[in-house]
Amino acid sequence: MPQSYLLLGQTLAFAADPFHTPIDQAARHLTHGAVLIEGGKVVDHGPADRLRKKHPQAKIRDYGDKLITAGFVDAHVHFPQTAIIASWGKRLIDWLNTYTFPEETRFDDPDYALEIAERFFDLSRANGTTTAASFCTIHPNSVDAFFQTAAKRNQRVAAGKTCMDRNAPDGLRDSAQSAYDDSKALLEKWHEKGRATYAITPRFSPTSTPEQLEALGTLWGENPTCLMQTHLSEQQDEIEWVKSLFPDARDYLDTYERFNLIGERAVFGHAIHLTAREKSRLLEAGSALVHCPTSNTFIGSGLFDMGGLMAAGQRVGLATDIGGGSSFSMLRTMAAAYEIGQLNHTPIHPAQLYWLATIGSARALRLDDKIGNLAIGMEADMIVLDLASTPVIAQRANRATDFWEALFPTIMMGDDRAIDAVWIAGVEQSRS
Repeated sequence: MPQSYLLLGQTLAFAADPFHTPIDQAARHLTHGAVLIEGGKVVDHGPADRLRKKHPQAKIRDYGDKLITAGFVDAHVHFPQTAIIASWGKRLIDWLNTYTFPEETRFDDPDYALEIAERFFDLSRANGTTTAASFCTIHPNSVDAFFQTAAKRNQRVAAGKTCMDRNAPDGLRDSAQSAYDDSKALLEKWHEKGRATYAITPRFSPTSTPEQLEALGTLWGENPTCLMQTHLSEQQDEIEWVKSLFPDARDYLDTYERFNLIGERAVFGHAIHLTAREKSRLLEAGSALVHCPTSNTFIGSGLFDMGGLMAAGQRVGLATDIGGGSSFSMLRTMAAAYEIGQLNHTPIHPAQLYWLATIGSARALRLDDKIGNLAIGMEADMIVLDLASTPVIAQRANRATDFWEALFPTIMMGDDRAIDAVWIAGVEQSRS
C-alpha cells in the first residue's frame, strides 16, 4: 500500500469561480486545515482535527500556519526564451528580431535545448509553478527536450513545436508540409503519454502562410484532443501587419478561424485589442484567452480587459509569458494583473487573482479536472506558501484583519522566498 501523507496548515480551495460567485461561497479557507495525499492524488481534505483522527496511519507534514494550495499553472510560456528574460527592447517585432529569433536558432543543438529545459523547470518550480504550457522552437529536439525533462520530473505540461514558414530568419523556417509532418510525429510520440499534452503551435499569423495554417488546422481536426496554442492581438502595430498579410480577413481572429484553428481547446495568448466580433466568436467557440500582464507592460502592448472579458463569460487564464514576461513568479504575475486591473478601474480581489493562477489557468488548458485545486481525486500538485517570507510582508500580514488581507501582501510583494515547499504528483520536491 502506498505511503499516505497528511499535510497540515492553512488551506485554500475553490468551490466555484470567484468572478461569478460571491467570494465567501467560491473560496474555502481553513485556518487549521489538512490535505491527505496518496498515490499521487488528493484523497481527502478538510479540518485538521477531523483528518488526523480519520487517517492515523498517514505520515504527518506539519507546515504550521503556512498556506497549502494547488500549485501554480502557467498557461503561456516560451521555455526557449529562458536565457533572454529581461532583455531591453522596444516593440514586439523588434524584440523578436533582436533577441528571440537569434536565441531560438541555438535550439538546433539537442544539448543546449536540454540545458535550457532543465534551467526552465528549476526556475519555475522554485517559484511554485507545477504546470506550464510552452511554445518550443521549430526544432523537434526542442520539443523532445521539454517533454523529456518534464517526464523525468513527473510534471504535467503542455507544449508543441512552434511552426513558422515566413517572416523569420534562415534556420527558423519550416514549411507547411514539414510543420504538419513534424507536429504529427511529435504528438504521436508525446500526446497523453504520462502527464503530457501536445499543443499544435503556429507561432502567430504573421509567421505562417495560409498554407501552413491550413495544414495545422487539418492536423488539429485529425487530433482534436490536442490543444492549439498561438498569439492573438498583442499589439496594435502587429494587428496592422496581420491586416496587410491577410487583406481578405475580417479581423485577426479570422486568420485562424478560416483555417479551423478555433475551438474549445484553442488557447490564445494576450488577446488585448479584440473587436466585438472576435469577443463574440471566442465566447461562442469556448476558446481560452491567456492574460500575460508582465509581458504586456514590459513590451508596452496594452491593458488586458479582465473585468469586461470575465463579465462576458470568457474563459481566461494567467501566464508569465517568459521571456517577454519579466518574472518566473506567478505571484509577481498576479501582482501585475492587479495593477493592470487598477489602471482599467476594475479592482481584482485576491481570491480572483489566486483562482486565475491555479484553477483558472488549468481551466484554460482544459486540465481543471486534473490540476489547479485542492479537491478529492485531483493530482497532488501543491505548494506551501509562507505568508511572512520577508520582514516587509510579515509586518503587513501581522496587521491583517482577515485571511485575504494576510494573503494579499504575498501576492503583491512575494517571490521565490515565499515558496516553502512544492509537491508534484504527491512527492515533496528537493529545495536544491
